[in-house]
Amino acid sequence: MKIHKDVESFKKIEKAVVTTGTFDGVHLGHGKILNTLIDVGERTNSETVIITFFPHPRLVLFPDHDLKLINTIDENIELFKTYGVDHLIFQKFDKDFSRITSLEYIRDILCKKIGLTDLVIGYNHHFGRNREGSINNLHEYTDLYGFDIHEVLPFKLNGHSVSSTKIRNAINDGELELANNYLGYSFKLSGEVIQGRGVGLSIGFPTANIKIENKNKIIPLKGVYAVNVYYNQNRFGGMLNIGTNPTFKGNKLSIEVHIFDFNQDIYNQTLQIEFCKRIRNEKKFNTVDELKQQLSMDKIAALNNLD
Repeated sequence: MKIHKDVESFKKIEKAVVTTGTFDGVHLGHGKILNTLIDVGERTNSETVIITFFPHPRLVLFPDHDLKLINTIDENIELFKTYGVDHLIFQKFDKDFSRITSLEYIRDILCKKIGLTDLVIGYNHHFGRNREGSINNLHEYTDLYGFDIHEVLPFKLNGHSVSSTKIRNAINDGELELANNYLGYSFKLSGEVIQGRGVGLSIGFPTANIKIENKNKIIPLKGVYAVNVYYNQNRFGGMLNIGTNPTFKGNKLSIEVHIFDFNQDIYNQTLQIEFCKRIRNEKKFNTVDELKQQLSMDKIAALNNLD
């Protein structure tokens, strides 16, 4: 897959099957669109193109809404690669770009700069100024600009359509199993191990404190989770706490993971955390012994919920 930093750096191709969108999470609904993209490309002997936007349009248009995203750009790129797409183009999204009409987007970008011959689009996708463009508008342009439309119906899981919004809501509510089902893979966080207060080590459960660099990355609900930890191409089981350590009168949110059967110095190293299941709420304990007893029970629960 060739990655293009913007539309201007893309060399127009003869036959392009294109899909466009934000694709936050690259979930099962997106997967249905991307599989259709690949299928149309193979049937028409065309190159496949994804155009996605950076930053996320809602971060530009509604900066006060504090939108958190399922995936970082790098995480999305790795997922796009698994589909075998030929080209990934990042379109810078700013106020100026938001003002172009759906006609200008189709004519001046997709047709003139990309080489659009087939457009793969979700049933409820909107684009252009004020989201004026829809599947209905597109049919007005097909004969004029010589391309075909391939509408993709929603992907449904147990009768429910899959969307990025539903997945974000599930993560915010700590429903990681539901989020993972909708994603088609396990939700992940990556971050650098930083120095903590050493409380975990003092009570027999040493933890790695994780610093998440991307301020727009969604963080699950406070609580204790069963997780897999990836480090140096190896996978380890673990249990992770998101919270403020109320037993020790903490007031700052932290992400700490206790890695099972692990004894390495990993300060300043990057860990990838894969969330499997939420075990319980964060709780303030009356004594350290009560906390230690609960952590022993949490470990058993985590082990029972790991692959």
